[in-house]
Amino acid sequence: MKTSNPVLARLGQAAERERSAGYAQPGQYGYGQPGIPQQYPGQPGSPVAPAATGTMTLDDVVVKTVALLGILGVSAAAAWVLVPDALLGVAWIGAAMVGLALGLVISFSRMANPALVIAYAVVEGAFVGLVSKVFETRYDGVVLQAVVATFGVFFVMTMLYKARVIRATPKFVKGMIAVMAGLFAVMMINFVLALFGVNTGLRDGSPLAIGFSLVAIVVAALSFVLSFKEVEDGVRMGLPARYSWTAAFGIVVSLVWLYLELLRLISYFQGDD
Repeated sequence: MKTSNPVLARLGQAAERERSAGYAQPGQYGYGQPGIPQQYPGQPGSPVAPAATGTMTLDDVVVKTVALLGILGVSAAAAWVLVPDALLGVAWIGAAMVGLALGLVISFSRMANPALVIAYAVVEGAFVGLVSKVFETRYDGVVLQAVVATFGVFFVMTMLYKARVIRATPKFVKGMIAVMAGLFAVMMINFVLALFGVNTGLRDGSPLAIGFSLVAIVVAALSFVLSFKEVEDGVRMGLPARYSWTAAFGIVVSLVWLYLELLRLISYFQGDD
């Protein structure tokens, strides 16, 4: 089964190699080797039979996504309560760096790694909790509004994808990957410059900042289409069940990104307390 998603294609190739490795290679069990009787898994001196694993299903992805959101929520609440106000700045920057590193490792890994995905949810939860606390302290009620808006957008995108109003065509996938890469680069440059006190105007509540946030929100919402397509293709390709963690990771990343952009946009329209 072919897929237009390059990340999923890479995972599919890795999974195919796993499946191939699980079967005997020529001569592995004594076939074609003179003087060596044919052996089968379980016999003395024979290779151990590979453990049977299920394939990825939609239910697997739903369960893993809910689990990751639960972990993220608990971590966010813990960070909100436990981290003192004096350390908020250092803590959220540190969590952002670690979360980014874990996210990149997971995204470019050729193997599904549930432990890394769970670790990402913990670290990203701390980051989200700390950032949310900063915004809520300054703009009362903004966190609840952003949470409701995030899941509202997610529901709408789910319905649009299910109704095939929006389709993940190869051209759409390539375009989205290019746009997301560009946005990521701009955000990283802006983040680094902000650390040195340089204001680019992208995050200060100006018309430029509002426009940038609106673009980011639209792209974040459309990124769900890539995640949904990834799940569909993963199920059709028969990827091993543990790859459902990777699919769930993609959905959670999009949700967090959308939430943070909505949080920022809503704050632009609220006055300081």
